[in-house]
Amino acid sequence: MISQQAQAKRSYGGKRALDLVLLAIGAVPAAAVSLLCAVAVRASGPGPILFRQVRIGRDGKPFVALKFRTMTDGPNPLFPDESRITRVGRVLRRTSLDEVPQLLNVLLGEMSLVGPRPALPYQAERYDARQRGRLAVRPGITGLAQVNGRNSLTWADRIEWDLVYVQRQSLRLDLAIIARTVAVVVLGTGMHGHPTDDPISTVPDVDQTR
Repeated sequence: MISQQAQAKRSYGGKRALDLVLLAIGAVPAAAVSLLCAVAVRASGPGPILFRQVRIGRDGKPFVALKFRTMTDGPNPLFPDESRITRVGRVLRRTSLDEVPQLLNVLLGEMSLVGPRPALPYQAERYDARQRGRLAVRPGITGLAQVNGRNSLTWADRIEWDLVYVQRQSLRLDLAIIARTVAVVVLGTGMHGHPTDDPISTVPDVDQTR
């Protein structure tokens, strides 16, 4: 079991510098890909290009996470409602290109390239004291849970991987996760999941939009 001290461990020295260096290296290709994605989303139907949603960041602080819109615009009382995903949205999700706008969240210091995926507020409220240890670091675009099962994992299992990351985080581990993420995205490993009866991720009885 991971100790309370390990749960509270902060980001290693140089992690922010790694984010900024990799952002600088990838800025031009990321901008080109984003432009193509934005044009495709605009052509897919009415609605905003970007989907904005409040997520929980480091130390439980909320922030607005960005994604390319992958669903038809409007209320979505059943999440995820697969019937509302556009054809462009399916491609974006399959390739994880819908996550590219979160590079702006990384630039702003709200996220990191590697870390636990940012939780929705109602999910974070359901964490027990130990599980809240995943909030000790900035949330990431990819992480240990994403390269070890992704959506096929229950939220409890994802959180366990996230707690392992909080304890063992290092430059070497981050680079290894980034490298493994490429294979996960190409192969589509763990793309499907989101069990409907998961006690942490089950959606409360309120409308969602995306």
